[in-house]
Amino acid sequence: MFQRLLSLPQPGTETFFLWGPRQTGKSTLLRRAYPDSRWIDLLKSDVFVRYATRPELLRLEIEEEPPLPGQQVVIDEIQKVPALLDEVHWLIENRGVHFALCGSSARSVRRGASNLLGGRALRYELRGLTAGELGDDFDLDRILNRGYLPRIYGSNRHRKLLDAYVSDYLQQEILAERLVRSLPVFSGFLEAASLSEGSFVNFSNVARECGVSTPTAQSYFGILEDTLIGRWLPAYRKRVKRRVIGAPKFYFADVGVVNLLAKRGVLESGSALYGQAFENWVFHELASYISYRGVDLNLTYWRLPSGIEVDFVVGDMQVALEAKAAKRINAHHLKGLRALAAEHPRLERRIVVCLEPQAWQARDGISVLPASTFAHRLWRGDLL
Repeated sequence: MFQRLLSLPQPGTETFFLWGPRQTGKSTLLRRAYPDSRWIDLLKSDVFVRYATRPELLRLEIEEEPPLPGQQVVIDEIQKVPALLDEVHWLIENRGVHFALCGSSARSVRRGASNLLGGRALRYELRGLTAGELGDDFDLDRILNRGYLPRIYGSNRHRKLLDAYVSDYLQQEILAERLVRSLPVFSGFLEAASLSEGSFVNFSNVARECGVSTPTAQSYFGILEDTLIGRWLPAYRKRVKRRVIGAPKFYFADVGVVNLLAKRGVLESGSALYGQAFENWVFHELASYISYRGVDLNLTYWRLPSGIEVDFVVGDMQVALEAKAAKRINAHHLKGLRALAAEHPRLERRIVVCLEPQAWQARDGISVLPASTFAHRLWRGDLL
């Protein structure tokens, strides 16, 4: 069992949403944080039917038997019955009840309750396992091949489990929520979208690959974002001299899912596919750290029309990082960071995350960090 680094409010003090992809461990985290909570599990068919047909039962039951002082009311899989949020809203306002609302998709919730409690609830997101949570169990090759989901990371049947995970996602999130007209077409879209991992998305090309219109392909990417399967990395758009690229890049939330969808097979150090997975992992670690630690810094990337690029820029030029799955870093790998520093002299820190065995520093101040050193210093709070 891994110790997760996402801190939740003390019992009975706040109402909040806890979002996260399936199987990231949301329910386990909530049971640890609130062992004495009142639990409503909408995954249970009888519980789902009761509240789906009569959402007012939540209010009536809680009024009949109010929570104890300091007790949290947990509603798991809240997206299955969005109408419950009207009752939650009333109970917050009139009875001071504190809820933990857990789900894997905000899409149906927004349709059923567009204001998501009108700002009365905090928002947290649990992501896949990070190096900071794995500690001594962190294995770069394992995580790049198996992904960040706790059950799959620790299993030797990761391929079968990933296949089941994608199938479950299609059945439980897409089909059950009626998000698309054709499940086979959306399944084909997932494969096409996986080829855009870590790069600009050409919606027309993706649409052509899966036989849908360009607007439909764009809406499908919106579904991936809403169901927390993928996320966009915006471009850093402030410029001093030269024009910069402004289109966002797309990353899947779990590299194991990408590997399966893109049919990558076993990833080995030195291959281009290993390098793509490595970049996804660095993005995952940075985004998770910023989210969990509540750091008020944006995460972007920077690119010139000439193709010179820096993978990640944290904040307004506080830190710039390149992810290079190379065992020996040379001047070519530092080209983007040097171009960025020339364009933005106020850039505070430049880092290359790589596979070198030891950390070192270039003459112009660029830090070259092995992957494990990067992860250790990041979660220790030394980098951001």
